[in-house]
This record gives sequence, C-alpha cells and structure tokens, in this order.
Amino acid sequence: MTREPGGAGRIVRVAGPLVQAEGLGGTAMNDLVALGEAGLPGEVVAIRDTVVTVQAYEYTGGLAPGMPARPLGRPLTAALGPGLLGGIFDGLLRPLSTTGAWLEPRPADAGPPAPVERDFVPLAAEGGDAAPGDVLGEIHDAGPVRVRIMTPPGCSGRIEYLAGAGRYAEDSVVATVAGTDVRITTRWPVRRPRPVRSRLDSSRALHTGQRVIDLLFPVALGSTVAVPGGFGTGKTVLLQQIAKWCDADVIVYVGCGERGNEMADVIDDFSALTDPRTGGRLADRTVIVANTSNMPMMAREASVHTGVTVAEYFRDMGLDVVVIADSTSRWAEALREFASRTGALPAEEGYPAGLASAIAAFYERAAAVTTLGGREGSVTVIGAVSPPGGDMAEPVTAHTQRFVRCLWTLDRDLAYARHYPAVSWAESFSRDAEVLGGRTATADDPERPVRRARVAELLAEADRLADLVDLLGITALPDRERVSVLGGRLVREGLLQQSALSERDAYSSPEKTAALADAVLAVVARCHELAGAGVPASRIEEVDFSPVLRAREEAGPHDAPLVRTLCDTMLARLEELR
Repeated sequence: MTREPGGAGRIVRVAGPLVQAEGLGGTAMNDLVALGEAGLPGEVVAIRDTVVTVQAYEYTGGLAPGMPARPLGRPLTAALGPGLLGGIFDGLLRPLSTTGAWLEPRPADAGPPAPVERDFVPLAAEGGDAAPGDVLGEIHDAGPVRVRIMTPPGCSGRIEYLAGAGRYAEDSVVATVAGTDVRITTRWPVRRPRPVRSRLDSSRALHTGQRVIDLLFPVALGSTVAVPGGFGTGKTVLLQQIAKWCDADVIVYVGCGERGNEMADVIDDFSALTDPRTGGRLADRTVIVANTSNMPMMAREASVHTGVTVAEYFRDMGLDVVVIADSTSRWAEALREFASRTGALPAEEGYPAGLASAIAAFYERAAAVTTLGGREGSVTVIGAVSPPGGDMAEPVTAHTQRFVRCLWTLDRDLAYARHYPAVSWAESFSRDAEVLGGRTATADDPERPVRRARVAELLAEADRLADLVDLLGITALPDRERVSVLGGRLVREGLLQQSALSERDAYSSPEKTAALADAVLAVVARCHELAGAGVPASRIEEVDFSPVLRAREEAGPHDAPLVRTLCDTMLARLEELR
C-alpha cells in the first residue's frame, strides 16, 4: 500500500478545496499529497501531463502558488483497531478527542496520538500455519466487543512469532506470519473494499425496534436502505432510534455535512444511553464519524468511505454492523461543488455525470458475506437523503432509489400531523420483505407474512376512502367502508405510531410488535363482523377504543401478554353491541 514517494513539487493553483501542483513525479491516482509548509492532506483526483489535481481535506486559506507539494506514496487509509469503539473521529478518521475547542488544520503525516496499551490474548500457536482471515488473538479490554487480531488479506504461511498474553501498545507487532508483521492496529485504503470469500443471500432481518419498519418494510442484514424526507420530517430522530435500538453488534454513525448541534445531540444521547444488550454504555460499541457542515467540505466526501471501511473491519470479525450515513445528499453536494471547480461538464442540476456511479459504489459495499476466515458477517447501509424542498424527483433521491433494496420515505403530512415515525406506507417499499417473510414463516412466527399483508391492505383501503370522506363526509359511506376507515385509524394510532421520547414505547420487540398487530387486526375483524350482522356503523364508531389504542404505551417493550389482555378487554366491550 505504500510506495517510495517521488520528489516534491510546487503548487500552481488554489481554488477552494481544489489545488493543482506540478513536479510530483511517480504520483498515482488517489495518492495522498502534503500541501504547503503545514503539510495539509489532499488526495490526487486527476493527472494530466505534468499537472496533478488534488482535493484538499483541510481549509486551504494561506496556500498560494509556489508553495511545496509533497507526495506521500500511499492512498488515503484508515487506522483500524480497538481504539475505534467508543471514539469520535473526523472524516479522515482522526480522533477529535485530542483537539481543542477549535479545530485547527492538521498535517497529512501527523503522528498518531500516544498509543494506548491493550490486553492481548493469543488464540493461535507459534509455528503453526495461518491463512488470510485466521484469528491470531483477541483484545479483551476494548469494551463489549471482542476485537480480533487476524491474518491480513493476501498473507498466509507459518506463524513465525506470536506474542504472549499481556498488555501491548496499539501500534505493537503481536505476530509475524510468513515475514509479514501483524500489528494490533492495521491500516486499509478507504476506497478499496476489503476482500471476502463470498457474498451471501440476505437471510436474517435487522430488527430496528420501530414497528412500521419491522412490520411493513423490513430490512435484511447486509442490505441497503434509503431514508428520503424533507426538512422537519424526522430523519435524524428516526436514524438515531435505529442506531440506539437495532440488534447489530456495532454501529457506525457517519454525520456527513449535517448541522453541528444535531451531531452534538447524537453524541450526548449515545454517551448517556444504556446499552440494552450489555448493560453498559451504548457508545462503547459505537463509532462516530463527525464531519459536520462547518468542517472541511471534501473531508465530508471521504467520510462515507471511511465509515464503510470501519464497518468492513468489524464485519471481518464475524459481526453484524450497521452504517448510518446522515446524509448522503450533503456528500453529493460536496461532489458537485468540487466538480464545478474542476470545470467538469455538469449533468442534471449541476451534479457531476458520475453521481449515479458514485452512489452505486457506496451502497454496493453493503453485503452479508462469508469472510476470508470462514465466519459470517454483514454490513447494512442506511443512508438519509435530504431532497431540497422535499422534491423526490431530484437526482440524488432518484439515483439512490435505483440502488437500494428498501426505501423508507418520510411523509411531510404525517410529520405535520405529529404521526411519528412519519414513514409513508404508500411511498415506501422493501424488496427484502418477501424473502424475510418466507424465511420467518416457520414455527417461530408463521403468521408474519399474513399479518403484514393484512395491515397493508387495511391502510390501502383507508387511504382509498380518505378522499371520499373529505368530499362527501363519513356518513355518506356504506357501513362496511365506514368500518374500514375506522380500521385504518386504529392501525395508524394503535400500531404504527411510536414516540422516541417514550420510556415504554421507544423500542418495540418483535413479540410486542406482533401482539399489537394481532390485537388491532382482531378488533377490526370483530368490527366488520358486527357491521355484517346488522349493527350500525355509527354505534361501532361510538365505542371507546382506548384499550387497544393505549396498549402501545401501557405495555413495556417486551410486554406482549399485557397487549393481549387489553385486546381481550376491547373484544369483550365490542361484544356488548350484539
């Protein structure tokens, strides 16, 4: 990954994050370049004759033609090790904990912070053979996740040296395999996907704890999701809820160009939240990449690749990792701004012609895989999209929908009506639902596909009748259709709504979700039976449905029996109408 760098050149042009230099002999595409006397980091994005175009990852104020430009002979890489868990980093994966109150530009080849000693336990034998991905040892003091030290890709042979159990600095060599040193912290180019043995078909669902998603638009581990929504529709809160409650082993949260106060809220929430899986801090199994709107623009472009590279590192240990990118629209805007400075021919709305390819390359790094070491792991990518003015036909949203398997569209009308999560059941989809439904239809939950289809049918029927109700009034409809309108309201208010601020309902287990859905469906079915038996719809509408409507708040996250009790109470109340 590292080559002997060529000689230093000189800067000939500076235009914001675009810097052009001459005399950088032996420089290749995507190589790092140290710019100016301060050695600011930049990446080669174009080479034409003797002129090299570099995108700078720091503020370029003070750079001028004639200043030195020094090639480093290596691509942009990320330092991957146990120190990632619980950490907060910038877009180049440099720790923000070592900075002051104000972020100052940092050189490209700045030395790492003082190494932390880690508790290493060997799990192989010196003198044995090791193949790529084989586990050589573990780090036992990196939090709830056991970080594995593995034979790097492309390396195999005899284990010539293996450190004994003890404490070692993060940059220490703990093994030597076929002449290759293996350190606790390794480096990997962020734009190069880490190799795997094979990609697998999605077979397991990612449980997010949000009922509208888990029930109607489920996502498989290793799949991809886009979350488009205009301003104020609750994208950030929904993504934070998924990060807090989903059942992944590691969370990588990439704050890409969003407001700094939102990122500060994320960090505060994660620091204070107790991990329901371990009882410790949720932050201890989370990696936060913070590159907010007031930080260097092109580092924002690199941050999404950095986040996926971190996820692939933990995936190779046999873990399930979720990458949350908020938002990919800000990433695309960085691509557009830099393309305009290079003079590239603009495509739709000024975005570069390669926008679709860039979006596809990002989402293609999500997968459920068999790793080089034979373990199963996954990277699930969830990307927020912020269409200007809520225009879902704009290029970033339109291209993203082509490449993802799930779309959770946030509806402005639902959000303004205080219905959260504001996921539109009419404009969202899940290509994973059929596969997951087929695999879940076993002894564990044979009714899941039927339950999902029935809920979707009720919502579609209620939406179809909504315009008629607005035009003619509810009393103009036949009794059967009036009950369908009532059923749609019960589904929305008793099942799909969920408050992120509720201590009892911020998270819903699969058992509670199934119990709530069954309760609402049973009540609606009984209402239809009563209407069919001649009970006027007006009498059914006058019934107090609070037992089924308040079940989601009264029952705890795992309290399915209480939901069923409240359902029985509601059904008994309806029987009084006969």
